Amino acid sequence: MGPLDLVNLTSLMQRTGGSAQVTIALIDGPVDTSHPDLADSSIHEIPGGLRGSCARASSTACMHGTFVAGILSAKRGSSAPAICPGCTLLVRPIFSEAINENGDMPSATPAELASAIVDTVKAGARVINLSAALLQPSVLRARELGQALDFAAERGVITVAAAGNQGMIGSSIITRHPWVIPVAACGSQGRPTPISNLGNSIGRRGLSAPGEGVTSLGTDGNPRTFGGTSAAAPFVTGTIALLWSEFPKASAARIKLAVTGSRSRSQAAIAPPLLDAWTAYETLARTEERAA
Repeated sequence: MGPLDLVNLTSLMQRTGGSAQVTIALIDGPVDTSHPDLADSSIHEIPGGLRGSCARASSTACMHGTFVAGILSAKRGSSAPAICPGCTLLVRPIFSEAINENGDMPSATPAELASAIVDTVKAGARVINLSAALLQPSVLRARELGQALDFAAERGVITVAAAGNQGMIGSSIITRHPWVIPVAACGSQGRPTPISNLGNSIGRRGLSAPGEGVTSLGTDGNPRTFGGTSAAAPFVTGTIALLWSEFPKASAARIKLAVTGSRSRSQAAIAPPLLDAWTAYETLARTEERAA
């Protein structure tokens, strides 16, 4: 079963390619905007300390940002999942192309993340995709990041965050935030991958999504396949963007509840349930009809 079918995204994607009025913020590396499969996408750069388009296609930052952007915004029929090509993508890089990373999930400081979150909310983002490992914060910097997440929540912006790839049981200031949807990576059978972080906050409020053998855009002209929670998070982000495209008047709270599910979860659960995009659509269709 392919990644899109695993989380019941195919039927929702057949209904819509997304609306340009729904803006996704990509807080990640820069994006290879010259890639032919992104040529028709509405991609905008948010001014910051780093440029939004790649200067070095071979850099980890560029490869990471382009891969995640492809899952969200590549044209339909490309090698990438291309969940929401009709949506607007705001690129706010936090990974420098000058830094060589050892892993597939670059890291950022709490201050960098906090600044990027505030910038994207001010620029009109409806949903934020955050696929970054968090460096150990000081108490002061942790408070600053928490305030940035509060800022997003107060303005009805949903933050989707990769749970991390250390294979640990635990949490971070990001995954503990009540308005964040943390995303664990799962394999083709829907079970968590060995490298995916799990924990109480992830199990209670998060989701699992495809994070093994995911294929998206590469920066050398060829598709790239990898996994991890960086790849899993945009499946949830893209689902939220498609739902908001179909139900533009829905509140952030209703969108979030439809995606994460209204059923109660065990307080002891450390692994979150699998994303079910079509069930989320059906839930919203019922609730929005009653609200009309």
